[in-house]
Amino acid sequence: MKISVSFTLWLLLVSVSANESSECQHTYLQDIYAALREMTASLVQLKADMRFLQAQEQAAQLKTEVDKLKQQQLVQQVAFSASLVVAGESNIGPFRSDTPLIYKHVTTNIGNAYNPNTGVFTAPVRGAYNFEWWVGAFGDGSHASAAVLVKNSEKISLAYERQNQHFGTGSSGVTLLLEVGDVVFLRLVANSLVYDNANHHNTFSGFLLFTM
Repeated sequence: MKISVSFTLWLLLVSVSANESSECQHTYLQDIYAALREMTASLVQLKADMRFLQAQEQAAQLKTEVDKLKQQQLVQQVAFSASLVVAGESNIGPFRSDTPLIYKHVTTNIGNAYNPNTGVFTAPVRGAYNFEWWVGAFGDGSHASAAVLVKNSEKISLAYERQNQHFGTGSSGVTLLLEVGDVVFLRLVANSLVYDNANHHNTFSGFLLFTM
């Protein structure tokens, strides 16, 4: 009889403990599910934030590349043409020594590589450039019209014309491989002269053929 009562009490205790344990487990699982839902929502938001940041970074990189390409394209567009006088008429020379010519009337200056204040063209990129120039003056039987193209300090080519009377012109052209920063300009040859007016007889032109 004693054994039967004890066994019944044990069954009751086990039943109570099992019920309490089941309730605790249910509450615990609900907490876990709630935490998992919060973590899932946070992960979803984190992924969205990461995609947004990646999109912004890619957009910034793309803009940088586009800006570089635009800058390269602008640098590769180089061409200029200029004549000696802006208005009126003028005889330049003769001088005792070679004298730089400054072509002040600028018709074209794409890339701004030519400086009308100094008469100097400065190569913005390494490449092959073509140059042409014309000289002219009224012949007096004593002086020629002559201008030499100079690369840095090296004389490259001469345009020359001499007339005893009337107006005479001469021209020359050359293609040069230039490094970045190389300068090209024209010098009036000693004891020669040039004449220019609104018709712009004396010109200096150049353009980039291709980069290298």
